[in-house]
Amino acid sequence: MKPLTRAEEEIMQILWDIERGFVKDILVPMPEPKPAYNTVSTIVRILERKGFVSHKSYGKSHEYFPIVSKDEYRTFIIKRMLEGYFDSSFAKLTKFFKEDETLNNKNYQ
Repeated sequence: MKPLTRAEEEIMQILWDIERGFVKDILVPMPEPKPAYNTVSTIVRILERKGFVSHKSYGKSHEYFPIVSKDEYRTFIIKRMLEGYFDSSFAKLTKFFKEDETLNNKNYQ
């Protein structure tokens, strides 16, 4: 598994929420200014090539659905962060969160 780009992750978050949908369905919850239909379609096809998404065909239309769960991806990302930034030490990770003042303010609780 590879990490997703910001645009890919935004689309995956939507697919995880709606569970399945056409490109037009993915566009609905996206914030303004919405990307072009073709842009979203291209990103979804990239996600399919990467093994995150599959589709069911209805003539020329495709209904997309995630084949990697949000939990699977979250575990992958956290392990990658733990290895890359905290020497694979959960203790270092928890110490970081405990001591970082910007994460300990009331807005995150």
